[in-house]
Amino acid sequence: MVTTLESLAGEFSGLRAHLISVAYRLTGSVADTEDAVQESWLRLSGLSEGRREEIRELAPWLTTVVSRICVDRLRSATARRETYVGQWLPEPIVRPLTEQPGEDPLDVVVRDDGVRMAAMVVLDRLTPEQRVAFVLHDAFGVSFAEIADILGCTVQTARQHGSRGRRAVAEADPPDRAAMEQQRAVLEQVVTAFISGDMRAVTELLHPDAVLVGDSDGKAKTTRQIMRGADKIVRFFQGLRRMYLAEGLRAGVPVLVNGDLGFYLPPHPGDDTHKDLDAHLQTFALREGKIVAIYDQANPDKLTRVMR
Repeated sequence: MVTTLESLAGEFSGLRAHLISVAYRLTGSVADTEDAVQESWLRLSGLSEGRREEIRELAPWLTTVVSRICVDRLRSATARRETYVGQWLPEPIVRPLTEQPGEDPLDVVVRDDGVRMAAMVVLDRLTPEQRVAFVLHDAFGVSFAEIADILGCTVQTARQHGSRGRRAVAEADPPDRAAMEQQRAVLEQVVTAFISGDMRAVTELLHPDAVLVGDSDGKAKTTRQIMRGADKIVRFFQGLRRMYLAEGLRAGVPVLVNGDLGFYLPPHPGDDTHKDLDAHLQTFALREGKIVAIYDQANPDKLTRVMR
């Protein structure tokens, strides 16, 4: 392979979207993703010319390097969750709602159905080993021999991790990505019904098995436990309308979250009888034309890119 840094940088640039996709699926963190991809470049560019000559194919080599970095980040994140307050949601990839998608690597990544929020939430339920084995093998075709080397285990164990991860994802059955036209119609209806106080209409838009998952780490107001059932969710919404000023709730704007339609509520001050509204980013998953999951990201640490 060519070994000049200029040529190497060009090849690396062409692989960046792939590497970001690998890292984001493994970690669920945009910050960790960017760090892992940058670190892989530093490791590559830091090799001697002789070592670079030994690399037969750059894409598999970089995929392995990024994966090893992500394994460490993933295990560290798993440990941090032991002290995390409430539920944990992946860090969202948020983009303005525009007609023409960009060519930024993150824009390319979110076109993949596998990074929709509902799918990423399921991946977060796997052990680090299951997640690495499942994602690398099933999504990117990495052999179990290579995965075993990344995880530091036997090939048989790597296969078992992949099989268990695959089974867990199948049992969770995350809803497929709905057509954007359908997403837009449902979002407009539920926002209109909520703002007007038509809770019967909100109920009709919710799937009977709907869940609401909030993530704040105790740094903002949202539900700490997973809320299950349309009736409970509607009662929760009714409480929100009493708690916050109407103009704050009406200030929300639609955005793209991991390639799907979402809704961003900016922070808004309260008054003597209403609480201050924290920033919220809500993503929806549809099943049978109704909202089956609402992911409410309120942790400010995971919304830094949205609030810029």
